[in-house]
Order: sequence, then C-alpha cells, then structure tokens
Amino acid sequence: MTVPNAVVDAWLAQDPDPVTRRALVELRQRAATDEAAAAELADAFDGTLSFGTAGLRGALGPGPNRMNRVVVMRAAAALAAFLHDHDQPGPPGPPRPHDQPTVAGQRRTVVVGHDARHGSYDFARDSAAVLAGAGFEVLLFDRPVPTPLVPFLVLAQGCAGGVVVTASHNPATDNGYKVYLGDGCQLVSPADSEIAAHIDRLASTPVDQLPRGDAVRLIGDAEAEAYLAAITADLPDGPRKVRWVHTALHGVGSATMVAAAARAGFDAPSQVASQRDPDPGFPTVGFPNPEEPGALDRALALAAELDAQVVIANDPDADRLAVAVPRHGGPGCGGWRQLTGDEVGVLLADDLLRRGVTGTLATTVVSSTMLAEVAAAYGRPVTTTLTGFKWLGRVPGLVFAYEEALGYCCTPAVVRDKDGIAAALRILALVADLAAHGQSLTDRLAELTDRFGAHASDQLSRRLTDRSAAESIMERLRATPPTQLAGQPVTCTDLADGGDDLPPTDALVLTGDSVRVVVRPSGTEPKLKCYLQVRERPGAERGRTRARERLAALRTDVGQLVTP
Repeated sequence: MTVPNAVVDAWLAQDPDPVTRRALVELRQRAATDEAAAAELADAFDGTLSFGTAGLRGALGPGPNRMNRVVVMRAAAALAAFLHDHDQPGPPGPPRPHDQPTVAGQRRTVVVGHDARHGSYDFARDSAAVLAGAGFEVLLFDRPVPTPLVPFLVLAQGCAGGVVVTASHNPATDNGYKVYLGDGCQLVSPADSEIAAHIDRLASTPVDQLPRGDAVRLIGDAEAEAYLAAITADLPDGPRKVRWVHTALHGVGSATMVAAAARAGFDAPSQVASQRDPDPGFPTVGFPNPEEPGALDRALALAAELDAQVVIANDPDADRLAVAVPRHGGPGCGGWRQLTGDEVGVLLADDLLRRGVTGTLATTVVSSTMLAEVAAAYGRPVTTTLTGFKWLGRVPGLVFAYEEALGYCCTPAVVRDKDGIAAALRILALVADLAAHGQSLTDRLAELTDRFGAHASDQLSRRLTDRSAAESIMERLRATPPTQLAGQPVTCTDLADGGDDLPPTDALVLTGDSVRVVVRPSGTEPKLKCYLQVRERPGAERGRTRARERLAALRTDVGQLVTP
C-alpha cells in the first residue's frame, strides 16, 4: 500500500502535536527510499485503530492506526455522542461539591484520569476539552492516578461515564484509552460498536472543527482521600504488623499504596527505589507486567535482604496485584516464589468466606475451578464469566471477583473493577493475621490443598509477529484438536458459539480427567494465551508433587501444540 501525499498532508494539517507532525514528515521522507519505512507508513494509515471492549490500545505515533492526539480527540467526541444517545438516568450519586446542577433526569458529568505514560497528559486534557465542548462537565484529575480511582468516582458521583488514558502493563511504546459507563464498569458490546461507528462518522471531520469547552474542573486530593476512605472502610480489624516490600514497576501506584497502607494502620513498606517513581520508559523491566519473568527480581532481592514477609507489586496503572512469598520455611530460608493469580484469588475468597461474607463470588472461564469448590463448602454461589472485568463487574449481587491475570475486586460496592490497591490491603491484613497465629500465606495454601486437593495452574503465552498468526493457530486447533494431553484423553469444546451460559468468544477448552486447558488469542496484543490447570485429589504433599509433575508435562504438550 502506498499512502498518497494528499492523505499525509491532510493528516498533518489537523494534527495539533508538533512531535507527531515532525515524526510523520520524517517518516514520509524515509519511506521514499527505505522499504521498512514505507511499510511503517502504510501500516500507520491502514484503517483506524480499532475501538473495542478494551477501548483503544496501540503504538504511539502519527496516523489513524496509531495512538495520538487526533485519534484520541475523535474517540472523545464519539464517546460524547454515545453518551448523548444513551442519556439515561442511573443510580443517583451524592450531591456534587460544586454549583453547577445536573440536568433533570440526566447525568452530565464525565471523569477523566490518566497514567504517566508518554502522551497521557495531553490525551487526557484533549479528551476533557472535547467532552466539555459536547456539553458535559468534566472532572479531570490534576495528576497521574491509579486506574481504580476513575471507576470509583464514576459511582461515587453518579457520573455518565469515565475515561482513563492508560495502556496498563503494555510496553513503553504503547498507550491506550479505557472507557467506563455510568454503572462504573468497563464497556461491553454493543457499546463498543456504537462508539466505533461514531468514530467512523467523524473520520472526515478535522479535529480542529470539534467543539472544545472549558467546563473542566481539576480534581485530586479530596477525591483520592474519598477513595482511600472507601476501600479501607470494610477492612477487617486485626493485627497490622507486616514487614513488606512494594514495587510500583515505574507506574503510578506508589504514593496511593503507601497512603492506603498508612490509613489502614500498616507500617510503611520498603520500596524498590529504582521502580518507585513514574517513568514512561520503564527502564528496569523488559515488559512492565508483573506476570513477566524477571519483572519482580529487584523486589525479591530487596525482600530477601530485609527478611520481609511478603512482596506486593502493582502494575503501572495499579489495577493489578502480584504477591510473592518466602519459600516454605519462612523468611530467611532461601528463595522466594511469586504466587499465581489463582492462588491469590482463592486466598482472598477463602478469607472473606471465613469472615462470613454473603453474596455471589465470580471468576472467569480461564481461572482455576478451585474457587467453586471452596465457595461450595460455605454454601455460597459462584458465577463464571468470560475473561475480563467488563464481565465480572456486572455480576449481580457480587461480593468478590478475580481473574487469574492478577486482577481482584475486593470492594465491588465502591469499585466494580479490578483494584490492585484495595486487594493489596486485604493481602496485608491476611498476612498480619496469619503471622499473629504463627502461620503464613504458604501455610494457608497448604491447608486449602489438604482440604480441596491440589489445583496447580500456569499460563503459557506464545508471542507472535501479528494477530493473524494467532488466528492461524486457532484455525488449526479447531480443525484438528488434540485428543491427548499430559498422558490423558481430552475433549475439545469450542466457545465460538457460546456455552454454559457464556456468550460466544474465540476460545477453545480442552478437558481431561484431571487436566484443563483454555486457549485464546489476546485481546490487546499479538499473542496466544493458554491457561493450564491440573487437579489432584486431596493428599497433602504427594498430591502437590503429582500436580506439579503433571503440570510440567501439560505445559510441554501445550507448548508444542501452539508452536507456529
């Protein structure tokens, strides 16, 4: 594809950002003699960046297929049009601390927050101006904030919706645009399609013709304090002595995490200094994702040095939580291990159930089946959804939800999304309580294994050159699914047509007597994700050993299965 000069000139004429204008001029010049630059230019103008249930997420740069100020302003205008189309009264919020009244029967306020990535501040400011120009009052955070503060404020203020400019744990070259609706949940279909349609209609409208307004109120201290008060309100009483290490992985979670811990009565953490402050370059990690191997190395080294009891890590926008513990025997006994998302999820759920929580628990189709067994022992229902908190957050009667990708919702009454800060407080409270009785998280996990059997889980990600490669592998698996994994016969269930009360999704479930694998393409990156689980009957150490051995065999088999 050759991009006509007129198309490039039209983009340059409307782009308000001197950085991306200069980058586009230089790219066009290089494309005249360099094939790689020509391909890059073609890709930048090959359609528009797709708006889906994750909002927008992609590489920064000029052109309609990149994250930049033009694309973001069109997305903001499209969101405003969508909100006008669906001008429905929602759950009432408390009186607003300002003088402008809400139009009768309508919620006319939108919250806008942002992280500290490249471009995030400008994207948030542009979004606020465009939303204000469309008739909304905008509450704009005056600083980078953890993602959970936005859905919290949407509910607390009874807003029409919210926006967070963030790419979460994506590489430093990316940014994104996450949208919340008035129920405080991430948007789901068909809302994404309706917003995308508005974006398409705006494609021929230069962004300098989009109305911009100044009904924007900067917010920060009071709203952060309200969030901290809300997530600590129901924290159980008990011991608060914990020696812990925290890393923000160069993201925005450090100050909020420290303030939350102090408000809850915990001692301040020992912080990984080189990863404490926001840095959009993420210089100490290859991928700023606590799931990635090596991401927690510095935190684990500091924890070993200080003889800590637990490591708490947040991803860059602090909506996820990773937990690491000393290997069996306690601090100082050699080595640390990071708990899986399933282990943390079951620990949190079990603690709530022991405390008498009532209501519905929820997890996703790719998470461990252990939650259902634990909840059943307490007579509590569990709902299984598709992956993502856009589904989990909408479960009726929800009291707790988790997904294995390190996402936990412990305070659904105030934040109907994953929240790495609130979940960290619950883990710290559990660590302190167990320590006061001479136990640890490892001891509690062993107790659960002895009672419910060993549920060993793992994730295998196959990073690919592009999304078409993932589609090709999925097509191959559908055509010739495996009949045996880890020495067991397995059957294949295709979720493309839905099933078990789940809507259709691009995923395959491979099930054997004690093994289970879910394979699906990532919704935000060019990779295939495989979720592995092995279950062995209760049997203390023998069951755990068998589960680890079978999980290793399963990982080998699945790795071969998804090799391009």
